Amino acid sequence: MFLLAGVAAAADYRTEPAGPPPAEAAALVSALAADGIKVVKPDGGALCSFWFAREAAKEGEPEQNATWGAPHGTFLGVVRVESRWSDRRGQPIRPGVYTLRLSFFPMNGDHQGVAPQRDFAILSPAEIDKDAAAKPSFDQLMDMSRKASRTPHPLVLSLWKESAPDETAITADGEDQVLRASIGGTPVALIVYGRADH
Repeated sequence: MFLLAGVAAAADYRTEPAGPPPAEAAALVSALAADGIKVVKPDGGALCSFWFAREAAKEGEPEQNATWGAPHGTFLGVVRVESRWSDRRGQPIRPGVYTLRLSFFPMNGDHQGVAPQRDFAILSPAEIDKDAAAKPSFDQLMDMSRKASRTPHPLVLSLWKESAPDETAITADGEDQVLRASIGGTPVALIVYGRADH
């Protein structure tokens, strides 16, 4: 009974309009969609708000076990964290404004079982990531993100490219809550609530 109630509550995440991008992302406004997407928790409080890139990155052939052929380091947008939140590894994400950039976790055996795909959104403090056109290397992006996590591991959100556009909404995928939206016309899914076991 209690378990079923908990599952039902988790499924009540929803989206609302978030309005224009935050002032902290002023240097990136020209690259962002005019209106954001707010993720609202079951208790009615705001979890976070996303402003995605207004244009899709030029795609090539996806890397092995990846879903998106955009280059590593591609600017995906910004997110404002409104309340207590954690990344895919359970690391706390402090309230503030962060950039989102595309990365692919290394195929070195350390990340087996983390996700079916290698695509991830990496969070970095907006105050140090002000050029949407930049394409930071893997090491550069990880260093930027560690300034947000304040741990040896970057802040990561699992995402993947979807095959067809869908209505912007939160859907349940097992115990995960998944935001389905569009980044510059590219349909994507982003886990906003849920934790990997690894």
